[in-house]
Amino acid sequence: MRAEERRQAIQDILQSSPQPVSASALAARFSVSRQIIVGDIALLRAAGADISATPRGYICQPSPAGLIRRVACQHDAAGMAAELNTMVDNGCTVLDVIVEHPIYGQLTGPLRLSSRYDVSQFIARCAQEEAQPLSMLTEGIHLHTLSCPDEAAFQRVQAALRSLGVLLEG
Repeated sequence: MRAEERRQAIQDILQSSPQPVSASALAARFSVSRQIIVGDIALLRAAGADISATPRGYICQPSPAGLIRRVACQHDAAGMAAELNTMVDNGCTVLDVIVEHPIYGQLTGPLRLSSRYDVSQFIARCAQEEAQPLSMLTEGIHLHTLSCPDEAAFQRVQAALRSLGVLLEG
């Protein structure tokens, strides 16, 4: 298979997959190295493909369903699982995390977490990689973009985060 055909096949796979697909899975499917896939993704992005790298793999960004809302939070690394579980338990999908960096400006990390399973996988990967969350760059202050089925779900999330003591309010 030629490189152009492989890249088109990768894009087709990502566009049809409802879940992220890892570089390792793509590499195995096409019998190439993981690094070849990383390069293919970079070339697809340079050509305009809307592909995001998430903690679980690559995904083409579908338009989020429901209401899009943001919450500001502050907590230490130990509070991350409780915060994320609170959001998904109340029916919302955590699309991303955003921090304001003094040098780079806004940094956004895609998450796409919609269940406790997703959260547990994310937390396990952080531990496995010994990776600190982006919010540690800003003394725990960060935003999350949420996709909520309705305004009531967003209100539940805010109330639950307030009860946890992590909702940052003016």
